[in-house]
Amino acid sequence: MARIVVSEFVTLDGFIDEPKWTWQFSRGPEANKFKLDELFASDALLLGRVTYEGFAQAWPSMTDDAGFADKMNSMRKYVVSATMTDVEATWNNTTVVRGDVVREVAELKSEVGGDILVEGSCQLVHTLVEQNLVDEYRLMVFPIVLGGSQHLFPNLSAEQVRLSLTEAKTDDSGVLLLTYEPAPTELPAADEVLASSSRA
Repeated sequence: MARIVVSEFVTLDGFIDEPKWTWQFSRGPEANKFKLDELFASDALLLGRVTYEGFAQAWPSMTDDAGFADKMNSMRKYVVSATMTDVEATWNNTTVVRGDVVREVAELKSEVGGDILVEGSCQLVHTLVEQNLVDEYRLMVFPIVLGGSQHLFPNLSAEQVRLSLTEAKTDDSGVLLLTYEPAPTELPAADEVLASSSRA
């Protein structure tokens, strides 16, 4: 069963708007490894239409020594859109996902071998979060406060977005490299609650 991995550039105040603001930061070796590791652990990209079109315009002409561009261009891609035609899906190995997003993504998780990587795609991410379909969050939190319109998380209760930190590093430019998984949602056993109360 594949995992859905959401990877985002995030401002300190929690926004994931179009990330041109990240260009003022020099990415160091830790951040490069962070992005390379997540990509090479993935077998497919899952994107919203706006992010897909931006990537499809930029990535086919890119090259690099690490093989990042080759991996991006060769891997399977799924773009979620009710309006995009197959003719418009010009990036190599692209399938347009239409209809019931939740059902389609659940089916993808059973078909794809490695991780399914989601980048950008704010509206799609909100749907995945709301339906508890995200298995891991990989966040690069930049030391900048900008304000914006697109929050990483939709308006959910704290219980719905409770996460467990599994890894934390800092890049040379002060960018936090954070990996989270959804926290267990099971309620504590009655004897654990009583024991905790007695210690209070």
